[in-house]
Amino acid sequence: MACMSVLTRDEAQTRAQLLDVHHYHVDLDLTVGEDTFDSRTLIRFSVRTGQDGTDTFVELKPAELRSATLDGQPLDPARLDGNRLPLTDLAPGEHELRIDAAMRYSRTGEGMHRFTDPSDGETYVYTQLFMEDVQRVFAAFDQPDLKAVFDLTVKAPEGWTVLTNGIAEHTGGGAWKAATTPPLSTYLVAVAAGPWHSVRTEHRGLPFGIHCRRSLAPHLDADADEILDVTRACFDRYHEKFEEPYPFDSYDQAFVPEFNAGAMENPGLVTFRDEFVYRSAVTDTERQTRAMVIAHEMAHMWFGDLVTLRWWDDIWLNESFAEYMGYQTTAEATRFTGTWTEFGLSRKSWGYDADQRPTTHPVAPEAVDDTASALLNFDGISYAKGASALRQLVAWLGEKDFLAGINTHFRRHRFGNATLADFIDSLASATDRDVHAWAQAWLRTTGVDTLVPTVRADHGNWHLDIAHRGSSGTWSAPDPAKDRDGLKHVGSLTPGGGTRPHRITVGVYDHDLHDAGRLTLRTRVEADVPATGGAGISAGGPRPALLLLNDGDLTYAKIRFDAESFRTVRENLSGLPDPLSRTVVWNALRDAVRDGELAPDVYLETARAHLPRESDLALVEAVLSFARVHIADRCLAPGQRPAALATLASVCRDLIRRTEDGDHPGLRLIAVRHFIDVAAHPDTIAAWLADGTVPGGPELDPELRWRVLARLAVLGATDESAIAAELERDPSASGQEGAARCRAALPDPDAKRAAWEAMFASDDLSNYLFTATAQGFWQPEQADLVAPYVARYYADAVALSARRGPAIAAAAGRYAFPAHAVDAEHLRLGRACLREDDPIPALRRKLDDQLDDLARALRVREAGRTGERAEPGEPEETAARSGV
Repeated sequence: MACMSVLTRDEAQTRAQLLDVHHYHVDLDLTVGEDTFDSRTLIRFSVRTGQDGTDTFVELKPAELRSATLDGQPLDPARLDGNRLPLTDLAPGEHELRIDAAMRYSRTGEGMHRFTDPSDGETYVYTQLFMEDVQRVFAAFDQPDLKAVFDLTVKAPEGWTVLTNGIAEHTGGGAWKAATTPPLSTYLVAVAAGPWHSVRTEHRGLPFGIHCRRSLAPHLDADADEILDVTRACFDRYHEKFEEPYPFDSYDQAFVPEFNAGAMENPGLVTFRDEFVYRSAVTDTERQTRAMVIAHEMAHMWFGDLVTLRWWDDIWLNESFAEYMGYQTTAEATRFTGTWTEFGLSRKSWGYDADQRPTTHPVAPEAVDDTASALLNFDGISYAKGASALRQLVAWLGEKDFLAGINTHFRRHRFGNATLADFIDSLASATDRDVHAWAQAWLRTTGVDTLVPTVRADHGNWHLDIAHRGSSGTWSAPDPAKDRDGLKHVGSLTPGGGTRPHRITVGVYDHDLHDAGRLTLRTRVEADVPATGGAGISAGGPRPALLLLNDGDLTYAKIRFDAESFRTVRENLSGLPDPLSRTVVWNALRDAVRDGELAPDVYLETARAHLPRESDLALVEAVLSFARVHIADRCLAPGQRPAALATLASVCRDLIRRTEDGDHPGLRLIAVRHFIDVAAHPDTIAAWLADGTVPGGPELDPELRWRVLARLAVLGATDESAIAAELERDPSASGQEGAARCRAALPDPDAKRAAWEAMFASDDLSNYLFTATAQGFWQPEQADLVAPYVARYYADAVALSARRGPAIAAAAGRYAFPAHAVDAEHLRLGRACLREDDPIPALRRKLDDQLDDLARALRVREAGRTGERAEPGEPEETAARSGV
């Protein structure tokens, strides 16, 4: 196969100066076979005056390039070099390019993905054209700032429905014609074709539809009202926020199989992974996540589709905004009002982790050199840190001025492209504040600030000093002016050691006089912590039991506790009245474990004490997951793991007992899932599987049955015949994945060998079946059995990634990595691979991140062995030093 070239920033800028692209007509024929489809493209473009003898290129990745003509003159197909067809000596003025090619269907979720449903044999195809994958479907000048109008025709098998960016009309004989689009970037074109099950309605005069595979029809119908209610509510709320109306002619949402991302913001045709069509019982937090993703993708209709980034260094202009708007609008417009709690637990921690690795980058990098580099930046920084920065911006700027600025941005750049500078100029037009300085501090820097408290109490008064980690200097005199709460601010600490300013709220809590387990809020006070130093609060009265920095979670920073506050946390965490406050505390404990400043067993003890009394579903899920995956499986030595799992099983049993009345089904479901995952002995869960139910509920639906069987496989308490029987019971796509996961988890050398060969020696597995196999393969209980594969992993993953491309490379780096093998030899092997084996960028980024996490876990284990870790609750100066 010829080498495929990535597009560089310089090449894109040069081509944008040379060309104006006006119109695409794309004709796809999906009836020619199971391996390829036909793609014919007509592109009308012009070369700007003063550009005599212009040379450029068009991109495509065909199975066969049958013909190409430029202005009626044939081009030699043999001139296709990798993914580039040269166009040479172009005169100024109008040109017409025609391409006729056969294109390959994908099994990796890239380009035109083809899927046959094992439940009923029906076939579906859909596009995912992000970044460079449009070239797998039709020829294009493939960069986001060469927008054009698209006309699309599709020939599909009879009985199929074709969905596109605009309203599509069936013209007979399986032929479909889509309405002409407004100007779009190439990566936003979308097609989804198959015998879809559809639920259609109208809202505000526009056709709305939701679509899924026929085999999922009953499950979509069961949730259709909820999905459409959320869609309508978000649509209406965005029209209250945005002056620019929804800019497309329809709004379809297709739940598609084997989708790599959560969803994709194709204008008028959003595609979602079809796990969001729930086959089994889910918690309200999972329903909230689906609602947030709906809101996130709808926000992209404005942030990304109407106004599009000029180049991939401004990914944040798409993702950070959609992330922020998705969570905020879901909280405002739907019944899911607790979105920011889930954001703090699942998304913000993702950002914190990414921002402390060697691969960190600014939210808005100064320059992204090429598309391969850009693809790596769709991470916790571009999503979670960027959204956190915007939440902090709104807290600092005010929502009125923020919305005024973004509406100016839409008005100035509608159906065009924009940069960070354009956006900041739009914001600046709506406020007197220095948003340019804010952007420099928040969007051009890397790393996570840590806010550290020091508390002094004397003569009936108390004083809180807040500093960036590493700050040093002298406090200025207190300001005598007090606010209405009797709290007063003191001057800044200089010189400073932070990187960016923070507007935070400090929660001041006392022990409840009537309930020893509860805390009561005395007051909250705002504090501005400048980038150059710190801030302080002074007040009269007794020293509070807990001083909680960043109460409300409005900024992006790690926090620590003074010693007295940490004692209160250990004893009274579940007594904090607000789940968002508890989120801030749990995140601080999580960060301290990862930073080697809090012993993992202290985290487990805190979970054991407080989770049985926790009511927030997102909190219970996040704490149990971190405790199992990161603490029990990685941070603790193998000899300590059984006791850790026993602790978590005990927590789950308490939660199951607490929910016997049936009033907390979501909490009970979480507890049952995690009890299965930490079970050290098969008897209880094997009885559940045999009976088809947990005593007192819930009944074991397909998800729970496969979960139990997977754990039994790990424990050596099931076999291939049981897996085959379960697959016969559930032959769906999810069942196929469950069986692959279980087979790979069997503690048998032959099963491990077969799983490894399926992943690395063959290219037959789809992206989802590869992931399921990888999830089953590595198990801490089987460390000795799989030990020989740790060294094999690196060479095999490098070769696989080079053959199968970025999507499988990312899966190999995320799911097939031997994360359980926390030892110095594994770290050496991984670093040698990065140094010597030249993995493709998508795999390199995953390995960089995994090895950084491995090194952290190794340091935590070493600290546990040597006893070097400071314990919380020591004197003030020691606690501040230990960062707890």
